[in-house]
Amino acid sequence: MLDVTEEMDSPTFKSDTVLSDVHLHCPNKRHLMVRLNAVGQPVFLSYFKLLWNTEDSLSEKHVREATTERELQYQSGDELCDKDRNNLKKERELINREGVEALLDEDGDLEVVRRPRSASDLEAEDLLRDRVCPVILMKGKEDAFEDEEECTRSDVVKIEHTMATPLEDVGKQVWRAAFLLADYILFKRDMFRCCSVLELGGGTGITSIIMGTVAKRVYCTDVGEDLLAMCEQNVTLNKHLMEAGRGEVKVKELDWLKDEFCTDPEAPYSWSEEEIADLHDHCTVIIAADVFYDDDLTDALFRTLYRITHNLRNSCTVYLALEKRLNFTLRHMDVTCEAYSHFRNTLNDLESLQDRKIKYVVEPVKLDFCQFLVYERTEQL
Repeated sequence: MLDVTEEMDSPTFKSDTVLSDVHLHCPNKRHLMVRLNAVGQPVFLSYFKLLWNTEDSLSEKHVREATTERELQYQSGDELCDKDRNNLKKERELINREGVEALLDEDGDLEVVRRPRSASDLEAEDLLRDRVCPVILMKGKEDAFEDEEECTRSDVVKIEHTMATPLEDVGKQVWRAAFLLADYILFKRDMFRCCSVLELGGGTGITSIIMGTVAKRVYCTDVGEDLLAMCEQNVTLNKHLMEAGRGEVKVKELDWLKDEFCTDPEAPYSWSEEEIADLHDHCTVIIAADVFYDDDLTDALFRTLYRITHNLRNSCTVYLALEKRLNFTLRHMDVTCEAYSHFRNTLNDLESLQDRKIKYVVEPVKLDFCQFLVYERTEQL
């Protein structure tokens, strides 16, 4: 929608709704609509499978995609060992051999069977290419999910979420950076075992839930009673995942625009004095995923981060995951990443801060760790 102002030389573009890339990546995935939330938005339930054994769970299509991704890494100049190159060669030979043999007749001749394409086929293909239409299932349908035993499976994470929301409600959706951070937690789970963790801007809670499978205690924080209620419901849905490691996830309100914790006993998701003391005495890890999309909120988050880390008894490691979102702006007449640029500038200011009490050191994390969730890990993550 074009917002035409009096200054015609500086128009601004606004969008009514935002849709997560996680749902765009799986356009045909079925989503169970379970209810309407307090503001009338439809709430969906999605199952996200953890790929503990990637060799057994990846189909030939996924193998092809993984092989192509590795080839791109080779072309980019990344250093690779001979073992990786040999594995790539074997994968390609296996795929090519199986693909060719499937098309050979008894005499060994190549036999390609083509089915005539009708107009309806072409229309269906165009529909899949141009439109994203997730299948919505209402609660109570017999075929809602193929395997009801998934409710207590240890390799499935169940998340209630919304799909298309205004910008102020994007925390109710699932975002790729949350998956990226969850992958890192699962890859480094021994490092996070028995830790006390704080998540800033937890949203649906999926990253805190993954962290709760290895950490001792996780404080999953955000703002907004409706969002926090959804987050708490997700923690309850996945409680069986955390019981094995005896982890605990507590959903709490933490407003970055306020200088103090909410301690009002009448307010839902408020903090007790014991919980605040526990956070300050034992927290050694802070996490945040895809929370850098608004400059004012970015500034507020770094102020909150500064305030909290100064009150911690122990040194703390902060893990920030985000996606660089490219946008074309008329002001620059070019593709820019303004939200990311502001984040980097603020991060540099924090690192160069002259403070006698505490020092911040920033290090990038290479994205060469295993992928445990199905999503598109792009170079912008």
